[in-house]
Amino acid sequence: MAAAHHVTALADEPVDHRFKGLPPDAEGLTVGALAAERRNLFDGGFTTPVLALSAESVEHNLALLETYAERHGLAFAPHGKTSMSPQLFARQLEHGAWGITAAVPHQARVYRAFGIGRIFLANELVDAAALRWLAGELDADPDFAFVCYVDSVRGVELMDEALRAAGASRPVDVVVELGAGEGARTGARTEADCAAVADAVADAPALRLVGVAGYEGEVPEADGDRVRAWLRRLVALAAGFDAAGRFGALGAGERIVISAGGSAWFDAVADVFAEIPELSAPVLKLLRSGAYVSHDDGHYRHLTPFNRVPEEGALQPAFRLWAQVVSRPSAGQAFLNAGKRDAAYDLDLPEAQVVRSGRDGSVRPAEGITVTGLSDQHTWVRTDEGARLEVGDWVGMGLSHPCTSFDKWQLIPLVAADGTVTDFVRTFF
Repeated sequence: MAAAHHVTALADEPVDHRFKGLPPDAEGLTVGALAAERRNLFDGGFTTPVLALSAESVEHNLALLETYAERHGLAFAPHGKTSMSPQLFARQLEHGAWGITAAVPHQARVYRAFGIGRIFLANELVDAAALRWLAGELDADPDFAFVCYVDSVRGVELMDEALRAAGASRPVDVVVELGAGEGARTGARTEADCAAVADAVADAPALRLVGVAGYEGEVPEADGDRVRAWLRRLVALAAGFDAAGRFGALGAGERIVISAGGSAWFDAVADVFAEIPELSAPVLKLLRSGAYVSHDDGHYRHLTPFNRVPEEGALQPAFRLWAQVVSRPSAGQAFLNAGKRDAAYDLDLPEAQVVRSGRDGSVRPAEGITVTGLSDQHTWVRTDEGARLEVGDWVGMGLSHPCTSFDKWQLIPLVAADGTVTDFVRTFF
Protein backbone atom coordinates (compact mmCIF):
# COMPACT_ATOMS: atom_id res chain seq x y z
CA MET A 1 0.00 0.00 0.00
CA ALA A 2 1.19 3.51 -0.75
CA ALA A 3 1.87 5.64 2.30
CA ALA A 4 -1.45 6.39 3.97
CA HIS A 5 -2.63 9.94 4.24
CA HIS A 6 -3.28 11.14 7.75
CA VAL A 7 -6.56 12.84 8.46
CA THR A 8 -4.68 15.84 9.81
CA ALA A 9 -3.41 16.48 6.27
CA LEU A 10 -6.98 17.35 5.27
CA ALA A 11 -6.49 20.61 7.15
CA ASP A 12 -3.93 21.63 4.51
CA GLU A 13 -6.48 21.58 1.67
CA PRO A 14 -7.16 25.06 0.24
CA VAL A 15 -10.59 26.61 0.64
CA ASP A 16 -12.03 27.54 -2.74
CA HIS A 17 -15.03 27.37 -5.06
CA ARG A 18 -15.29 23.56 -4.79
CA PHE A 19 -16.93 23.77 -1.39
CA LYS A 20 -20.50 25.02 -0.98
CA GLY A 21 -21.46 27.49 1.68
CA LEU A 22 -17.97 28.53 2.76
CA PRO A 23 -17.10 32.23 3.17
CA PRO A 24 -16.00 33.79 -0.15
CA ASP A 25 -13.43 35.87 1.73
CA ALA A 26 -11.78 32.65 2.95
CA GLU A 27 -10.53 31.90 -0.56
CA GLY A 28 -6.85 31.01 -0.34
CA LEU A 29 -6.90 29.94 3.30
CA THR A 30 -6.42 26.31 4.19
CA VAL A 31 -9.23 24.40 5.83
CA GLY A 32 -7.20 24.32 9.04
CA ALA A 33 -6.58 28.05 8.98
CA LEU A 34 -10.27 28.76 8.46
CA ALA A 35 -11.20 26.42 11.32
CA ALA A 36 -8.66 28.16 13.55
CA GLU A 37 -10.47 31.48 13.00
CA ARG A 38 -13.49 29.94 14.76
CA ARG A 39 -15.95 31.97 12.77
CA ASN A 40 -19.63 32.00 13.57
CA LEU A 41 -21.83 30.15 11.10
CA PHE A 42 -24.37 32.99 10.99
CA ASP A 43 -22.27 36.14 10.84
CA GLY A 44 -18.87 34.82 9.79
CA GLY A 45 -19.36 35.10 6.05
CA PHE A 46 -20.87 31.68 5.32
CA THR A 47 -23.34 31.70 2.45
CA THR A 48 -26.64 29.89 2.24
CA PRO A 49 -27.51 27.15 1.82
CA VAL A 50 -25.05 25.64 4.27
CA LEU A 51 -25.16 22.25 5.97
CA ALA A 52 -23.95 22.07 9.57
CA LEU A 53 -23.11 19.18 11.86
CA SER A 54 -23.56 19.64 15.60
CA ALA A 55 -20.22 19.04 17.29
CA GLU A 56 -21.92 18.09 20.55
CA SER A 57 -24.38 15.66 18.96
CA VAL A 58 -21.70 13.88 16.94
CA GLU A 59 -19.62 13.38 20.07
CA HIS A 60 -22.65 12.18 22.01
CA ASN A 61 -23.56 9.63 19.32
CA LEU A 62 -20.02 8.31 19.02
CA ALA A 63 -19.82 7.73 22.77
CA LEU A 64 -23.29 6.17 22.99
CA LEU A 65 -22.63 3.43 20.41
CA GLU A 66 -19.24 2.74 21.94
CA THR A 67 -20.76 2.06 25.35
CA TYR A 68 -23.69 0.15 23.81
CA ALA A 69 -21.35 -2.23 21.98
CA GLU A 70 -19.22 -2.72 25.07
CA ARG A 71 -22.27 -3.39 27.25
CA HIS A 72 -23.50 -6.10 24.89
CA GLY A 73 -20.16 -7.72 24.10
CA LEU A 74 -20.24 -6.68 20.46
CA ALA A 75 -17.41 -5.70 18.15
CA PHE A 76 -18.29 -2.77 15.93
CA ALA A 77 -17.46 -1.99 12.29
CA PRO A 78 -19.70 1.00 11.49
CA HIS A 79 -20.72 1.33 7.87
CA GLY A 80 -18.57 4.04 6.35
CA LYS A 81 -20.84 4.57 3.35
CA THR A 82 -22.95 6.84 5.56
CA SER A 83 -20.40 9.62 5.85
CA MET A 84 -17.41 8.63 3.67
CA SER A 85 -15.44 10.88 6.00
CA PRO A 86 -11.95 9.76 7.11
CA GLN A 87 -12.16 12.21 10.02
CA LEU A 88 -15.30 10.52 11.31
CA PHE A 89 -13.77 7.08 10.67
CA ALA A 90 -10.85 8.10 12.87
CA ARG A 91 -13.22 9.21 15.60
CA GLN A 92 -15.17 5.94 15.35
CA LEU A 93 -11.96 3.96 15.69
CA GLU A 94 -10.96 6.09 18.68
CA HIS A 95 -14.34 5.19 20.16
CA GLY A 96 -13.62 1.48 19.99
CA ALA A 97 -14.60 0.41 16.45
CA TRP A 98 -12.94 -2.84 15.31
CA GLY A 99 -12.81 -1.55 11.72
CA ILE A 100 -14.97 0.17 9.11
CA THR A 101 -17.56 -1.46 6.84
CA ALA A 102 -17.67 -0.74 3.10
CA ALA A 103 -20.12 -1.66 0.34
CA VAL A 104 -18.11 -1.23 -2.89
CA PRO A 105 -14.43 -1.25 -3.90
CA HIS A 106 -14.17 2.53 -4.27
CA GLN A 107 -15.08 2.95 -0.62
CA ALA A 108 -12.44 0.42 0.39
CA ARG A 109 -9.85 2.33 -1.64
CA VAL A 110 -10.71 5.55 0.21
CA TYR A 111 -10.38 3.71 3.52
CA ARG A 112 -6.98 2.32 2.60
CA ALA A 113 -5.79 5.70 1.38
CA PHE A 114 -6.32 6.90 4.95
CA GLY A 115 -4.78 3.86 6.59
CA ILE A 116 -7.84 1.91 7.71
CA GLY A 117 -6.40 -1.44 8.79
CA ARG A 118 -9.59 -3.53 9.00
CA ILE A 119 -12.31 -3.46 6.35
CA PHE A 120 -15.50 -5.52 6.25
CA LEU A 121 -17.01 -5.31 2.77
CA ALA A 122 -20.69 -6.12 3.28
CA ASN A 123 -21.29 -7.08 -0.33
CA GLU A 124 -20.20 -9.57 -2.97
CA LEU A 125 -16.98 -8.68 -4.81
CA VAL A 126 -16.50 -10.21 -8.27
CA ASP A 127 -14.84 -7.33 -10.17
CA ALA A 128 -11.47 -8.64 -11.46
CA ALA A 129 -9.86 -5.19 -11.44
CA ALA A 130 -10.92 -4.56 -7.84
CA LEU A 131 -9.71 -8.00 -6.82
CA ARG A 132 -6.30 -7.32 -8.38
CA TRP A 133 -6.11 -4.14 -6.31
CA LEU A 134 -7.16 -6.04 -3.19
CA ALA A 135 -4.54 -8.73 -3.77
CA GLY A 136 -1.90 -6.02 -3.98
CA GLU A 137 -3.08 -4.40 -0.75
CA LEU A 138 -3.04 -7.71 1.12
CA ASP A 139 0.36 -8.65 -0.23
CA ALA A 140 1.88 -5.27 0.60
CA ASP A 141 0.55 -5.05 4.16
CA PRO A 142 0.56 -8.22 6.27
CA ASP A 143 -1.40 -6.43 8.99
CA PHE A 144 -4.28 -5.46 6.69
CA ALA A 145 -7.45 -7.43 7.53
CA PHE A 146 -10.21 -7.72 4.93
CA VAL A 147 -13.46 -9.71 4.91
CA CYS A 148 -16.23 -9.77 2.29
CA TYR A 149 -19.44 -11.61 1.44
CA VAL A 150 -19.91 -14.57 -0.88
CA ASP A 151 -23.36 -15.88 -1.81
CA SER A 152 -22.95 -18.02 -4.95
CA VAL A 153 -20.74 -20.74 -6.37
CA ARG A 154 -20.18 -18.65 -9.50
CA GLY A 155 -19.10 -15.67 -7.42
CA VAL A 156 -16.59 -17.83 -5.58
CA GLU A 157 -15.22 -19.10 -8.90
CA LEU A 158 -14.82 -15.56 -10.24
CA MET A 159 -13.04 -14.40 -7.09
CA ASP A 160 -10.67 -17.36 -7.06
CA GLU A 161 -9.81 -16.97 -10.76
CA ALA A 162 -9.13 -13.24 -10.46
CA LEU A 163 -7.05 -13.53 -7.29
CA ARG A 164 -4.94 -16.39 -8.63
CA ALA A 165 -4.41 -14.50 -11.89
CA ALA A 166 -3.22 -11.56 -9.80
CA GLY A 167 -0.70 -13.78 -8.04
CA ALA A 168 -2.25 -13.20 -4.63
CA SER A 169 -0.06 -14.60 -1.87
CA ARG A 170 -2.66 -14.27 0.89
CA PRO A 171 -6.16 -15.74 0.68
CA VAL A 172 -9.10 -13.37 0.93
CA ASP A 173 -11.26 -14.01 3.97
CA VAL A 174 -14.96 -14.45 3.14
CA VAL A 175 -18.21 -14.97 5.01
CA VAL A 176 -21.21 -16.73 3.50
CA GLU A 177 -24.12 -14.32 3.28
CA LEU A 178 -27.48 -15.70 4.36
CA GLY A 179 -30.28 -13.95 2.51
CA ALA A 180 -33.04 -12.37 4.57
CA GLY A 181 -35.81 -14.14 2.65
CA GLU A 182 -37.45 -14.45 -0.73
CA GLY A 183 -37.68 -11.09 -2.43
CA ALA A 184 -35.01 -9.64 -0.16
CA ARG A 185 -31.64 -8.40 -1.33
CA THR A 186 -28.45 -10.43 -1.84
CA GLY A 187 -27.55 -13.62 0.02
CA ALA A 188 -27.95 -17.36 -0.45
CA ARG A 189 -31.59 -18.15 0.20
CA THR A 190 -31.42 -21.51 1.98
CA GLU A 191 -29.06 -23.31 4.32
CA ALA A 192 -28.39 -25.83 1.53
CA ASP A 193 -27.42 -22.97 -0.79
CA CYS A 194 -25.11 -21.61 1.91
CA ALA A 195 -23.48 -25.02 2.30
CA ALA A 196 -22.87 -25.23 -1.45
CA VAL A 197 -21.16 -21.84 -1.36
CA ALA A 198 -19.05 -22.93 1.60
CA ASP A 199 -18.03 -26.07 -0.28
CA ALA A 200 -16.96 -23.92 -3.23
CA VAL A 201 -14.85 -21.74 -0.92
CA ALA A 202 -13.14 -24.85 0.45
CA ASP A 203 -12.15 -25.73 -3.13
CA ALA A 204 -10.87 -22.21 -3.89
CA PRO A 205 -7.19 -21.79 -2.93
CA ALA A 206 -7.40 -17.99 -3.02
CA LEU A 207 -10.26 -17.80 -0.49
CA ARG A 208 -10.70 -18.71 3.17
CA LEU A 209 -14.03 -19.16 4.97
CA VAL A 210 -14.08 -17.27 8.29
CA GLY A 211 -17.76 -16.93 9.15
CA VAL A 212 -21.31 -16.01 8.17
CA ALA A 213 -23.14 -12.72 7.84
CA GLY A 214 -26.22 -10.95 6.54
CA TYR A 215 -28.46 -7.92 6.86
CA GLU A 216 -31.57 -8.25 8.99
CA GLY A 217 -32.95 -4.95 7.68
CA GLU A 218 -34.07 -6.81 4.55
CA VAL A 219 -36.26 -9.33 6.37
CA PRO A 220 -39.66 -9.13 4.63
CA GLU A 221 -42.36 -7.45 6.75
CA ALA A 222 -39.74 -7.00 9.44
CA ASP A 223 -40.81 -6.92 13.07
CA GLY A 224 -39.04 -7.99 16.23
CA ASP A 225 -40.10 -11.63 16.02
CA ARG A 226 -39.28 -12.05 12.31
CA VAL A 227 -35.92 -10.33 12.65
CA ARG A 228 -34.93 -12.42 15.67
CA ALA A 229 -36.02 -15.60 13.90
CA TRP A 230 -33.78 -14.78 10.95
CA LEU A 231 -30.88 -13.88 13.26
CA ARG A 232 -31.25 -17.26 14.97
CA ARG A 233 -31.02 -18.90 11.54
CA LEU A 234 -27.77 -17.01 11.00
CA VAL A 235 -26.37 -18.18 14.34
CA ALA A 236 -27.48 -21.75 13.66
CA LEU A 237 -25.79 -21.60 10.25
CA ALA A 238 -22.52 -20.63 11.90
CA ALA A 239 -22.86 -23.38 14.50
CA GLY A 240 -23.61 -25.94 11.79
CA PHE A 241 -20.64 -24.84 9.71
CA ASP A 242 -18.43 -25.07 12.78
CA ALA A 243 -19.65 -28.55 13.70
CA ALA A 244 -18.86 -29.65 10.14
CA GLY A 245 -15.31 -28.32 10.45
CA ARG A 246 -15.79 -25.62 7.81
CA PHE A 247 -13.73 -23.07 9.76
CA GLY A 248 -10.70 -25.32 9.95
CA ALA A 249 -8.51 -22.84 8.08
CA LEU A 250 -8.59 -20.42 11.00
CA GLY A 251 -5.34 -20.22 12.91
CA ALA A 252 -4.72 -20.19 16.63
CA GLY A 253 -6.23 -17.08 18.22
CA GLU A 254 -8.36 -16.21 15.20
CA ARG A 255 -12.10 -15.73 15.60
CA ILE A 256 -15.17 -16.97 13.73
CA VAL A 257 -17.02 -13.97 12.31
CA ILE A 258 -20.78 -13.66 12.79
CA SER A 259 -21.97 -10.29 11.52
CA ALA A 260 -25.26 -8.42 11.14
CA GLY A 261 -26.73 -5.16 12.30
CA GLY A 262 -27.99 -2.14 10.43
CA SER A 263 -29.25 0.96 12.17
CA ALA A 264 -32.84 -0.21 12.74
CA TRP A 265 -32.51 -3.56 14.53
CA PHE A 266 -29.24 -3.63 16.42
CA ASP A 267 -31.13 -4.31 19.66
CA ALA A 268 -32.36 -7.58 18.15
CA VAL A 269 -28.81 -8.37 17.03
CA ALA A 270 -27.54 -7.78 20.57
CA ASP A 271 -30.24 -10.04 22.01
CA VAL A 272 -29.66 -12.96 19.63
CA PHE A 273 -25.88 -12.68 19.51
CA ALA A 274 -25.90 -12.99 23.30
CA GLU A 275 -27.30 -16.51 22.71
CA ILE A 276 -24.44 -17.67 20.44
CA PRO A 277 -23.30 -21.05 21.77
CA GLU A 278 -19.68 -21.93 22.44
CA LEU A 279 -17.97 -22.80 19.17
CA SER A 280 -14.56 -24.30 18.40
CA ALA A 281 -13.02 -20.82 18.32
CA PRO A 282 -13.96 -17.47 19.87
CA VAL A 283 -16.58 -15.47 17.96
CA LEU A 284 -16.24 -11.95 16.60
CA LYS A 285 -19.82 -10.66 17.05
CA LEU A 286 -19.66 -7.85 14.53
CA LEU A 287 -22.24 -5.06 14.42
CA ARG A 288 -22.23 -2.75 11.36
CA SER A 289 -24.65 0.13 12.08
CA GLY A 290 -23.53 3.37 10.43
CA ALA A 291 -26.28 6.00 10.49
CA TYR A 292 -25.85 6.60 14.21
CA VAL A 293 -22.93 9.00 13.79
CA SER A 294 -25.22 11.82 12.65
CA HIS A 295 -28.63 10.19 13.25
CA ASP A 296 -31.45 12.24 11.66
CA ASP A 297 -34.77 14.02 12.12
CA GLY A 298 -36.85 11.62 10.07
CA HIS A 299 -36.31 8.03 8.97
CA TYR A 300 -33.95 6.93 11.74
CA ARG A 301 -35.63 9.06 14.38
CA HIS A 302 -38.58 6.72 13.92
CA LEU A 303 -36.62 3.47 13.39
CA THR A 304 -33.82 3.66 15.95
CA PRO A 305 -33.80 0.76 18.40
CA PHE A 306 -33.30 3.26 21.21
CA ASN A 307 -37.02 3.99 20.88
CA ARG A 308 -37.60 0.40 22.05
CA VAL A 309 -34.90 0.42 24.72
CA PRO A 310 -34.91 4.01 26.06
CA GLU A 311 -33.03 2.90 29.16
CA GLU A 312 -29.98 2.38 26.88
CA GLY A 313 -29.86 6.07 25.91
CA ALA A 314 -30.89 8.14 22.90
CA LEU A 315 -29.17 9.33 19.75
CA GLN A 316 -29.22 13.00 18.84
CA PRO A 317 -29.82 14.35 15.31
CA ALA A 318 -26.67 16.21 14.29
CA PHE A 319 -27.59 17.67 10.89
CA ARG A 320 -29.18 21.04 10.29
CA LEU A 321 -29.47 22.56 6.83
CA TRP A 322 -29.67 26.35 6.87
CA ALA A 323 -31.32 28.10 3.94
CA GLN A 324 -32.53 31.65 3.42
CA VAL A 325 -35.95 32.95 2.50
CA VAL A 326 -35.46 34.48 -0.96
CA SER A 327 -39.08 34.90 -1.99
CA ARG A 328 -42.39 35.44 -0.17
CA PRO A 329 -44.82 35.73 -3.08
CA SER A 330 -47.98 35.32 -1.01
CA ALA A 331 -49.19 35.13 2.56
CA GLY A 332 -49.27 31.34 2.40
CA GLN A 333 -46.08 30.62 0.49
CA ALA A 334 -42.34 31.17 0.70
CA PHE A 335 -39.26 29.84 -1.07
CA LEU A 336 -35.84 29.05 0.38
CA ASN A 337 -32.59 28.84 -1.57
CA ALA A 338 -31.87 25.15 -0.91
CA GLY A 339 -33.12 22.26 -3.00
CA LYS A 340 -32.51 18.71 -4.12
CA ARG A 341 -28.82 19.45 -4.69
CA ASP A 342 -28.46 20.31 -1.01
CA ALA A 343 -30.98 18.31 1.03
CA ALA A 344 -31.76 14.62 1.46
CA TYR A 345 -35.19 13.91 0.02
CA ASP A 346 -35.21 10.22 -0.94
CA LEU A 347 -37.11 9.16 2.18
CA ASP A 348 -38.69 12.30 3.65
CA LEU A 349 -38.73 16.03 2.97
CA PRO A 350 -36.70 18.33 5.22
CA GLU A 351 -38.45 19.53 8.36
CA ALA A 352 -38.49 23.25 9.20
CA GLN A 353 -37.39 23.55 12.83
CA VAL A 354 -36.19 27.05 13.65
CA VAL A 355 -36.12 30.50 12.10
CA ARG A 356 -33.25 32.94 12.60
CA SER A 357 -34.33 36.50 12.00
CA GLY A 358 -32.56 38.28 9.16
CA ARG A 359 -33.09 41.53 11.05
CA ASP A 360 -31.68 40.92 14.53
CA GLY A 361 -30.43 37.31 14.62
CA SER A 362 -33.00 36.18 17.17
CA VAL A 363 -34.05 32.53 16.92
CA ARG A 364 -37.60 31.19 17.25
CA PRO A 365 -39.40 27.91 16.55
CA ALA A 366 -40.59 27.46 12.96
CA GLU A 367 -44.25 27.51 13.97
CA GLY A 368 -46.76 27.30 11.12
CA ILE A 369 -43.98 26.69 8.59
CA THR A 370 -44.03 23.45 6.56
CA VAL A 371 -41.78 22.22 3.76
CA THR A 372 -44.01 20.88 0.99
CA GLY A 373 -41.56 20.16 -1.82
CA LEU A 374 -38.13 20.60 -3.34
CA SER A 375 -36.98 21.82 -6.73
CA ASP A 376 -33.35 21.58 -7.79
CA GLN A 377 -32.44 24.78 -5.94
CA HIS A 378 -35.59 25.82 -4.08
CA THR A 379 -37.46 24.64 -1.03
CA TRP A 380 -41.22 25.09 -1.27
CA VAL A 381 -42.69 26.28 2.02
CA ARG A 382 -46.29 26.62 3.13
CA THR A 383 -46.97 29.16 5.86
CA ASP A 384 -50.06 29.16 8.06
CA GLU A 385 -51.96 32.33 8.86
CA GLY A 386 -49.93 34.41 11.28
CA ALA A 387 -46.64 32.56 10.68
CA ARG A 388 -43.67 34.90 11.04
CA LEU A 389 -41.39 34.59 8.03
CA GLU A 390 -39.90 37.22 5.74
CA VAL A 391 -37.33 37.52 3.00
CA GLY A 392 -33.85 37.38 4.51
CA ASP A 393 -34.70 35.07 7.40
CA TRP A 394 -32.66 31.89 7.81
CA VAL A 395 -34.59 28.64 8.24
CA GLY A 396 -32.91 25.70 9.98
CA MET A 397 -34.17 22.34 8.72
CA GLY A 398 -33.78 18.83 10.03
CA LEU A 399 -33.03 16.13 7.46
CA SER A 400 -34.00 12.51 6.96
CA HIS A 401 -31.53 9.77 5.89
CA PRO A 402 -27.89 10.57 6.72
CA CYS A 403 -26.47 8.70 3.71
CA THR A 404 -28.05 11.10 1.23
CA SER A 405 -27.23 14.13 3.37
CA PHE A 406 -23.48 13.60 3.60
CA ASP A 407 -23.11 12.82 -0.10
CA LYS A 408 -24.26 16.26 -1.24
CA TRP A 409 -21.54 18.13 0.66
CA GLN A 410 -17.78 17.77 0.31
CA LEU A 411 -16.85 19.95 3.28
CA ILE A 412 -19.26 20.30 6.19
CA PRO A 413 -18.83 22.77 9.06
CA LEU A 414 -18.77 21.18 12.50
CA VAL A 415 -20.61 23.69 14.64
CA ALA A 416 -20.77 24.15 18.41
CA ALA A 417 -24.04 25.02 20.12
CA ASP A 418 -23.20 28.73 20.12
CA GLY A 419 -22.69 28.77 16.34
CA THR A 420 -18.89 28.62 16.42
CA VAL A 421 -17.42 26.56 13.58
CA THR A 422 -14.81 24.38 15.24
CA ASP A 423 -13.75 22.18 12.31
CA PHE A 424 -14.75 20.98 8.83
CA VAL A 425 -15.64 17.40 7.91
CA ARG A 426 -14.34 16.28 4.50
CA THR A 427 -16.26 13.62 2.55
CA PHE A 428 -15.15 11.40 -0.36
CA PHE A 429 -18.07 10.12 -2.43
